[in-house]
Amino acid sequence: MSQTKISNIESRKLTPTIVDVELILEALQADGKLARDILSLARSANTEWQDDWSSRRRGLDKKQNELSRLEAVTVEFRFFLPTMITGLLATPEYVRASLSRNAGDMSKTIAKKLERQRVLMDSSKRFTFLLTEQAVKWPIVSPLEMAMQLDRLVSLSRIPTVRIGVIPNGLAGPVGVNPLSVFTVYDHRLATVETPTGAVLLRDHRDIAEIREHFDRYEELAMFGDDCRSLLSDWSGNFTRQRQ
Repeated sequence: MSQTKISNIESRKLTPTIVDVELILEALQADGKLARDILSLARSANTEWQDDWSSRRRGLDKKQNELSRLEAVTVEFRFFLPTMITGLLATPEYVRASLSRNAGDMSKTIAKKLERQRVLMDSSKRFTFLLTEQAVKWPIVSPLEMAMQLDRLVSLSRIPTVRIGVIPNGLAGPVGVNPLSVFTVYDHRLATVETPTGAVLLRDHRDIAEIREHFDRYEELAMFGDDCRSLLSDWSGNFTRQRQ
């Protein structure tokens, strides 16, 4: 570890990761209660809460800028979506409906959300999206618009670097894992877990490793490729018939 990094940690210009703290404690031969207390503090320092109220006060378009910067430096993405379709995969109508509960002019936020979708075409990145059947079918727009949204999922699933998997209802149980929260994993550096009022940001490598393990278990339940596209097309047809 460089002297510059140590200096930045000591002067509070840099928050040390859990790994940094473990290395320092090992170098100092610290153990026992002191080491446990310091590791506990480091774990807290690497967990961040972002509430929706603060995001709204700052402007939701600013949040889109933050996500865009994070996506620019990430290579491997994992999205687990048990409730609804994420903005990166959404049609303009779906994006607009997902923001409808927010007061004020959302045009700038909608535009930036749609602009972020260009990252899906970056061949240097890898994306895996896991959606439950409930998330895919949750009707936040009209039946025709839902059909268009599902058709978009089919199209995006053909991009070589984008894997879209659907976990259908009616799995032969027990499956041994419960889909409780929306979460995203960015490489090995960060995981975000969403709640109805905000999101928890986790940077502890142990937290991220555990969340990645959960993702792997969900992935085993999902349908990909032609099987997934066939299922999405069937559901799209059902929405189209609802309009008739």
